Amino acid sequence: MKTTQPKKKYRRNIYIRLRPVLRWIIKLRSSPRSIAGGLGLGTFIAFTPTMGVQLILAVIVATFFSLNRPAAMIPVWITNPVTVAPIYTFNYWLGCRIWDGPPLSEVSILFLDIGKTMALLEFWDIQKQILAVLQMGREVLIPLLLGSLIIGAVTGALVYGFSLNILSIFLTRRSKKRLLSNRKIK
Repeated sequence: MKTTQPKKKYRRNIYIRLRPVLRWIIKLRSSPRSIAGGLGLGTFIAFTPTMGVQLILAVIVATFFSLNRPAAMIPVWITNPVTVAPIYTFNYWLGCRIWDGPPLSEVSILFLDIGKTMALLEFWDIQKQILAVLQMGREVLIPLLLGSLIIGAVTGALVYGFSLNILSIFLTRRSKKRLLSNRKIK
């Protein structure tokens, strides 16, 4: 018979690993809605084919919508040279359900090459990073954009809702603890 002990231990390890990140996010000086909005926006941008300008785009859009800029910058790092191929391949696959494009096997090789190219570029070679994405061609870019917008919107909304709930719980607990400690001091 299996016990649930390993699952509980695994969950506990995840919470322990995420604790510093959660503490950092909670310490951001903003409202829970602004922080959660920044995290959701950053997640949305992370799944779009905007590598090279994602950080800049996250800061500009977060500023425009009065969202927390550091929170918007964190999830952008989901897309990096290691993860770009699987993320873009999945987004392209989903986009091909709406708009026809070249075969997935050919395009996935293209995404692997883009990931390798991105790994060799310097962080500030923004122009080369943008050109690598634009050189895919219209027949690949349209399904990729469609799939990316769908995945970005869904994951962004999920991250927003989840982080808003978590932040509200933690901040409510913190304010209750402060209130209790202030009452004890008086």
